[in-house]
Amino acid sequence: MPAPINTFKQAITGDTAQIGLWLGLANSYTAELLAGAGFDWLLIDAEHSPNDLRTILEQLQAIAPYPAVPIVRPPWPDAVRIKQILDLGVQTILAPMVDTAEQAAEVVAATRYPPEGIRGVGSPLARASQFNRTKDYLETANEQVCVLIQIETVTGVENLDAILEVDGVDGIFIGPADLSASMGHLGDPGHDDVQKVIESCIAKIVRAGKAPGILIGDKQLASRYIELGAMFVGVGTDTGLLLNASAALACCFKPELTTPVSPTAKRSVY
Repeated sequence: MPAPINTFKQAITGDTAQIGLWLGLANSYTAELLAGAGFDWLLIDAEHSPNDLRTILEQLQAIAPYPAVPIVRPPWPDAVRIKQILDLGVQTILAPMVDTAEQAAEVVAATRYPPEGIRGVGSPLARASQFNRTKDYLETANEQVCVLIQIETVTGVENLDAILEVDGVDGIFIGPADLSASMGHLGDPGHDDVQKVIESCIAKIVRAGKAPGILIGDKQLASRYIELGAMFVGVGTDTGLLLNASAALACCFKPELTTPVSPTAKRSVY
């Protein structure tokens, strides 16, 4: 029996954008609730959220009965963290803060068993192989891993052409929050200069035959990116949904809580 088919990896080579939601609450109960909402994928964030291996595992188990595909963003894209996350059963990794082709190649190598890469072999202890019940796991795991590289600095943008040439990179995720900060527009991902760079990057990724991705809380911008060819688009976060819905409900009964909306709030990434 081979490793499970990575349906997300298949889908981002198709014609329909995959719509997802960011999970930052580090909670299996909310993960399960959101897994049934109809999103194509859910990203468990360990970079900016208080997730560790155990909370990631709990959320993977909560999401498992539902069609939504789990993706994990490690706190840093090093081989040790990636190895542990893959052994939990994750097949799609979003590697943050990648600036060079060399870094991208290291990420790919960390996701592959030898001789194609350097992933350590510990399948008898791993949920990924059903603790070695998946007899052909070692022989088939590599081809089902999906590597998404996150560029979010001016340096990453400058090296995008080289990163796109790295074998094993399936998609490029543009991080608008950090990119806008790197460009001198902290907190303003909707700035015209930032948007020009994002649109240029999406076009370049599409031309290279890779899948572009992005996270943006603004519905109009999300739709715009999809029109340009973005194939995996995060349209919100669990923290943002709870924050906004709870504030709106409270304000219905306590009008004095109403606060002015920031001019850039509608274009917030999160």
